[in-house]
Amino acid sequence: YQRRVHGTLSECLFFFDMLRRCVSSFPAGYFRTTTILAVRKGNQTALIGDKRVTMGSVCVKDNARKLRTISKKDQPDVLVGFAGSVADALSLLGRLESKLDEYPGQLLRACVELAKAWRTDKYLRRLEASLIVCDTEGMYQIDGGGNVLEAEEGVVAVGSGGFFAYAAAKALHDVDGFTAEDVARKAIGVATTMDIHSCPHHDILTVEKP
Repeated sequence: YQRRVHGTLSECLFFFDMLRRCVSSFPAGYFRTTTILAVRKGNQTALIGDKRVTMGSVCVKDNARKLRTISKKDQPDVLVGFAGSVADALSLLGRLESKLDEYPGQLLRACVELAKAWRTDKYLRRLEASLIVCDTEGMYQIDGGGNVLEAEEGVVAVGSGGFFAYAAAKALHDVDGFTAEDVARKAIGVATTMDIHSCPHHDILTVEKP
């Protein structure tokens, strides 16, 4: 019996050590303490984000706004959600607006140019945030590693609750009668019950193809 218990304990310790090594291999700040989710279904695109702000293990407030809309003349609205430092995210938002002015109507090109600057600029590379950017045609995740990831099957998420929201949205995406907004609301509801850094209060923005 003692040998069996010792063997089980050794296996558990080995598993947790491997998990620790796996998590530590992610870049610093990879897990942003929030949940941001974008869903496209049919002609509708929905971007949703929780409203909790934390400092370490302390909940500071539950009414923050982490979503923005960029409106340009003669261009479709662009929805932006961010996880990470608010000041850093707003700095990146300003840079994204300037890239959209430089490349009007070309959201992917603007995102790529932002990611290139974020990766190479001496000041920008210190900014710690992750962005989801979407319009009626594209949905992209941008991070400081120079990555621009296009959404697969109409779902993309970031933040500490992003994995839960992503899985829930993928499962609900094909449910008949659910719009993109319905899927987003239900998925973030699942995520915020499991992620302690996210709260049930949320904002949501939508755009639709004409």
